[in-house]
Amino acid sequence: MQMKLFIPNLLANDEAGFWFPSQGSTVAESVDSVYFFILYVCTFFFVLIVGLMVLFMIKYRHRPGVEAEKTVTHNLTLELSWSVIPTLLTIVMFWIGFTSYLDMRTPPASSYEISVVAKKWSWAFKYPNGWIESELHIPKGEDVTLTMASDDVIHSLWIPAFRTKMDVVPGRYTQEWFNATKAGTYPLMCAEYCGQKHSEMVTKVVVHETRGDFDKWLQVASDIHKNKTPVEAGEYFYKSRGCIQCHSLDGVPKNGPSFKELFGKERKFTDGTSTIADANYIRQSILEPQSKIVDGFRPIMPTFKGQLTDQDITAIIAFIKSQK
Repeated sequence: MQMKLFIPNLLANDEAGFWFPSQGSTVAESVDSVYFFILYVCTFFFVLIVGLMVLFMIKYRHRPGVEAEKTVTHNLTLELSWSVIPTLLTIVMFWIGFTSYLDMRTPPASSYEISVVAKKWSWAFKYPNGWIESELHIPKGEDVTLTMASDDVIHSLWIPAFRTKMDVVPGRYTQEWFNATKAGTYPLMCAEYCGQKHSEMVTKVVVHETRGDFDKWLQVASDIHKNKTPVEAGEYFYKSRGCIQCHSLDGVPKNGPSFKELFGKERKFTDGTSTIADANYIRQSILEPQSKIVDGFRPIMPTFKGQLTDQDITAIIAFIKSQK
């Protein structure tokens, strides 16, 4: 059950404003309503209390030659009021917040499930048919559950328009669910500092208008080798598997060697050996990245064994070979 407060249109507008981006999911109204209810209650009492303090400071300030009058030291009605009313308001705030939290943390049983793997500094979304994408594609109006895990450090998947955020932790699974209400494109980012390129761990959520549109996209995307040349497919994997974060195409090294003019050149390793960067070397570097560490770089690349097929690796090799 979604928790909706009274006069929700007054408390939370579904259009973009000063406070939040436009609402893009079914839980967004609930989250915004709770936020604005607490904000307005706190603002009201802040203005009331500070206003009375200023008023009393002026009205009852000390005046030369005037003795202070004796005043009452106890007022049961007043003391009960400033104790009971805030207590009741606190209980109401807790209740509406807790019920909204339960809604957000309890995925529907029949939701569409997508697996998510986070790693420095990219996202990988795995669909039920096995296809892995760097962007999150979902249909509008359907419950979607993300089952998430991290390959390295703690990340946090945050979609501001959906009002959802969940930590992605190594060694365990966490879940996050939502139901998108508007077709369009929304930013998705990491909200937990995870190292040097944390600010670049950004992708997008693409909400398709109908389930048919989504299924059509998934079918075309999954058959990438049929719809693209090897170089184009390799470029896709270069971007979607996070290679772009560490390997440039302009000759400037990042966390890993640049792909520019890499193919066919000699590579020197930290153990003193060397080899030519041919197809076999690139394949080994993808599947067993720690076996040969290029001199001057740290051994931080994860293995892609089990994540890429032989055809995928061949496409990546073709793409690297084309970088001249």
